[in-house]
Amino acid sequence: MLLTQDQEMIRDAVRDFAQTELWPHAARWDKEHHFPKEAHQGLAALGAYGICVPEEFGGAHLDYLTLALVLEEIAAGDGGTSTAISVTNCPVNAILMRYGNAQQKRDWLTPLARGEMLGAFCLTEPHVGSDASALRTTAARQGEEYVINGVKQFITSGQNGHVAIVIAVTDKGAGKKGMSAFLVPTSNPGYVVARLEDKLGQHSSDTAQINFDNCRIPAENLIGAEGEGYKIALGALEGGRIGIAAQSVGMARSAFDAALAYSKERESFGQPIFHHQAVGFRLADCATQIEAARQLIWHAAALRDAGRPCLKEAAMAKLFASEMAERVCSAAIQTLGGYGVVNDFPVERIYRDVRVCQIYEGTSDVQKIIIQRALA
Repeated sequence: MLLTQDQEMIRDAVRDFAQTELWPHAARWDKEHHFPKEAHQGLAALGAYGICVPEEFGGAHLDYLTLALVLEEIAAGDGGTSTAISVTNCPVNAILMRYGNAQQKRDWLTPLARGEMLGAFCLTEPHVGSDASALRTTAARQGEEYVINGVKQFITSGQNGHVAIVIAVTDKGAGKKGMSAFLVPTSNPGYVVARLEDKLGQHSSDTAQINFDNCRIPAENLIGAEGEGYKIALGALEGGRIGIAAQSVGMARSAFDAALAYSKERESFGQPIFHHQAVGFRLADCATQIEAARQLIWHAAALRDAGRPCLKEAAMAKLFASEMAERVCSAAIQTLGGYGVVNDFPVERIYRDVRVCQIYEGTSDVQKIIIQRALA
């Protein structure tokens, strides 16, 4: 698949920003667990928060393929930053674009797309991961309000986000059709950041446990209709998986680039180790896997842009890209030897950052289930 001139121009602009404003600081952000507000402001100025959002709502009105390009470049600069941007674009913006009413789009989608707000998506719970049909968080209608109670777990931007889309049970007897989606400002007194997770990687993006303690929101914050929450949540994950796959490629590419550069400088037995077949073949395999993953992503994105079903293709892209990225990062560490496992070099950080890509927005096993069902 060939990119248009506009797509190449956007990709190159984001790449320049990522390599000058993200990459040089990523190691420090990792050590300090720092959320880089200044970097997010720069990305907002580039339009990275609202890639697919129509211009009337503050977005760039571009396609999912362009979103994949943008996320790859941001992830190549810093994995954690790309995750926060990815979640805001999809599922948060995507849900509001499809199911939000005019007022919700004006009040929430527009500032999100402009980068004035950061979005969070509250689906996972302490006892509910892959089985989204077993949620325990409830939203009870009381007059012109809903009262939300429950706990959400592993929420990206749970602390630094400004608004969360929360999936909660409104009818306990209706199963999947008893769930609904809501907009909840994180400034709401009933929205409580109970803890921040001490994670393996992606330290520049917070991951939080959120307690909803009699969290009262206006009834107008219901997205779509009651009972549509499960459909809304799972539908948005399709696009989100394309984004996670693109992030995986970006991080893998950075680890590969570091290993390739090192292999051409480090000498052993009188020549750069790149020229030893064991190392050269390892890097050749990495380059091939990165490009194969990228093509899977572009294909899934192109299908989505054409309005065609891409559930299977998005799952394939996420499955292959996320597992590929771990393999490539491991190969990069092996290429650097002892230097690969110390934080003087970036590959150990990237390895830590990329591991979660096999878990969030659907584990690798869930992706295999989706693919298996599509083949039946």
